[in-house]
Amino acid sequence: MFKLIRHDVVEPILLEVDRIYHLACPVSPIHYKYNHVKTIISFALVYSIFALANAIFLVYDTNVMGTLNMLGVAKRVWARFLLTSTSEVYGDPFQHPRKETYWGNVNPIGAGVEVRIARIFNTYGPRMCLDDGRVVSNFFAQAILKQPMTVYGDGQQTRSFQYVSDLVDGLVALMEGEHIGPFNQGNPGEFTMLELSEVVKETIDPTATIKFKPNTTDDPHTRKPDISKAKDLLTWEPKISLREGFPLMVGDFRQCILNEDEGKGT
Repeated sequence: MFKLIRHDVVEPILLEVDRIYHLACPVSPIHYKYNHVKTIISFALVYSIFALANAIFLVYDTNVMGTLNMLGVAKRVWARFLLTSTSEVYGDPFQHPRKETYWGNVNPIGAGVEVRIARIFNTYGPRMCLDDGRVVSNFFAQAILKQPMTVYGDGQQTRSFQYVSDLVDGLVALMEGEHIGPFNQGNPGEFTMLELSEVVKETIDPTATIKFKPNTTDDPHTRKPDISKAKDLLTWEPKISLREGFPLMVGDFRQCILNEDEGKGT
């Protein structure tokens, strides 16, 4: 009862669906900095409640035209539309932790259809790319390979990390609820990069070491979601702590590294 279709969402498409999940932009710094134009690539999942055979994945196209076309589908068939925004819209603001009332430089509301908006904070879990440039995958790969974990700057900048299944639960709660948003979806547990490296050491290798490098330009010093709005209106909050989530992805990372080494003949 599942159908997979590859379609360029810049081109219009006729669909009969009830829900559209529109997930925009690659999250890997390496990928989105490599080609700034293609940073606005989008990914949409649409499905019909009454006919799962109509479930369709639409993959990869520009966020602007892809979003317009998906909004057009939503408006034509009265489908509910969920847009995944990003905590990056907040930049490095004065407000900490972040509240949804801080708009950054954009007003995300006004599409004229039944839209839902989620602002996703750092998420981790199995099947992350080994070399996507994100801190969790970097630390995991380096610790497994017996390499020093790279910490940029003094390591005192903070991030918050949610396990992927918590995010999925949050997106579904948002889609099926009656509130538009935007809603922050992340784990408010806040860790410095040095604290994060210690949790990785506990999980993978207590003898792992750290290597410091100069910090990147415009790296936000803090990033922590205020999820009180999601807790109150969606009755959602993350359940899996960092120390519970990390062991759930170690096996996957070890296997990926083993497969990569076997492919290189090492």
